Amino acid sequence: MKLVPSFVMLLFLAWHSPVFADEVKLVTLQYPPYQFQEGSQIKGMVVDIVNEAFKRLKMDTQIRLNAWPRSLAMVKEGQADAIFTAYKNPEREQFLDYSKTVLMPQEVVLFVAKDSPIQFNGDLTSLAEYRIGIVRDISYGSAFDEARKNGTFKKLSEATNLEQSVKKFQSGRIDILISNKYTALAMFKQLGLGGQFKVLDQEVQSVPSYIAFSKANNLADLRDRFDGVLQEMMSDGTYDSIIKTYSE
Repeated sequence: MKLVPSFVMLLFLAWHSPVFADEVKLVTLQYPPYQFQEGSQIKGMVVDIVNEAFKRLKMDTQIRLNAWPRSLAMVKEGQADAIFTAYKNPEREQFLDYSKTVLMPQEVVLFVAKDSPIQFNGDLTSLAEYRIGIVRDISYGSAFDEARKNGTFKKLSEATNLEQSVKKFQSGRIDILISNKYTALAMFKQLGLGGQFKVLDQEVQSVPSYIAFSKANNLADLRDRFDGVLQEMMSDGTYDSIIKTYSE
């Protein structure tokens, strides 16, 4: 019987057992300001949070952006160790160990002009007569999507992308902009419009998203340690500080 050299075996274990390795392989999707590629660098609000957490665990990260179905397939098959920012559902729980702490709440909110008297108490029918800016083919959560399907809103104004919708907002062609909170804030900042709009206190919907670890790679222990440092970051102010960097 031919023996495998010990150093070859060590390399094999290092690649296939990330709990004991110095690097963790992560996958996600292009979704600014949470995660995005700029030149050769992967950046973003959640990227910074995840990198800091693994730094505290004394682990390097290798992050790859893919189409979302590809990222899910990679983590399911054990080709990647973890995925973020992932919604939780029963099908995915079959192959993923989700963090117990929410990594990033996906808040769908309403923006109005800084001096606007418009208010929102959670009842979407109260918005029926306002001009609401939306991006074509984007979901804004089950509550808004269902109200839209039922014909609640009389004056929806579609745009092909968020930048176009924000420019309509700036010119006064719409009364309300609905968007993921931090995505819109990042766009305002990019366009030099910070401070011109305000977010209404009552959110439309908040969907929690998580980091989730590959069950194929047996990473429940790493998941638990990640949870510990994520909670630590929330307690010591690091988490909020990172978010503030991208939202102001």
